[in-house]
Amino acid sequence: MPQLTEDVTYRDEDWYAEELVERHFVRCSFFHVDLTEAVSQGAVFTECVFGNVALNASRHTDSAFTRCTFKRCNLFEAEFTGCKLVGSSFEECDLRPLRVSGGDWSFVAMPRADLRGVRVTDVRMREVDLTGADLTGATVTGVDLSGAQLHAAKLVRADLRGSDLTALDPTTVERAGAVIDVGQAIVLAQALGFEIR
Repeated sequence: MPQLTEDVTYRDEDWYAEELVERHFVRCSFFHVDLTEAVSQGAVFTECVFGNVALNASRHTDSAFTRCTFKRCNLFEAEFTGCKLVGSSFEECDLRPLRVSGGDWSFVAMPRADLRGVRVTDVRMREVDLTGADLTGATVTGVDLSGAQLHAAKLVRADLRGSDLTALDPTTVERAGAVIDVGQAIVLAQALGFEIR
């Protein structure tokens, strides 16, 4: 059985390179905790708050951060593989160069996030809020962006191939040099009112 911890506040703690295996935290708060190079495997964080937490170079596999709040956290070179972050939010976080592979990031709020050069592949990101986010040079391939909020996002030179762009209004984003495939080109042309014959 996973070790369950509820309603605990951790402050100014050193968890450098900590291994969090099948731990379950519910409504816990982490303030100024050093999780640099920490590894989580099958860990679950539910409705937790992370404030000024160092998560740089941390590795997370098959873990869940559901309805969590990240504020002013450092995720430099963090990796998430097969993780679930449904309903979580990121505010004033350092998210570069983040790597996300697989998993479910639906309903995640990342408005105005600096995501230049991040790598996001084969992830479900339904109804994600990327309003005003900067995805310049990012790789966002095979991603389910249905219902995503992308108004005023920067997609300059982003690789978007294989992603669901049905929610994208190409007139409201910066898109110079963005790479899409033929199927996506048809979807976007139809969104602009063109008939494909």
